[in-house]
Amino acid sequence: MPPHTHDRRTEAYFYFDLPPGQKVFHYMGQGHETRYITMNNFEAVISPPWSVHSGSGTAGYSFIWGMAGENLDYTDMDIINIPDIK
Repeated sequence: MPPHTHDRRTEAYFYFDLPPGQKVFHYMGQGHETRYITMNNFEAVISPPWSVHSGSGTAGYSFIWGMAGENLDYTDMDIINIPDIK
């Protein structure tokens, strides 16, 4: 958090340390029209530049995160305010 997008970068996430029977909800889509993917332990997902980059879990978890694309400006996040997510 906060949910955000990047015009010039894709992000990838690998989720782990998730207890058995629990899930991570990885949010995708544009801020005004989001969807989620339910993730299990040891699963990965790619979020394209136009998609929200955010997730939440039903229990504690860890993740490895990486970006690909033009990384000259690390502060270029376009924040999506929580009340604006639909």
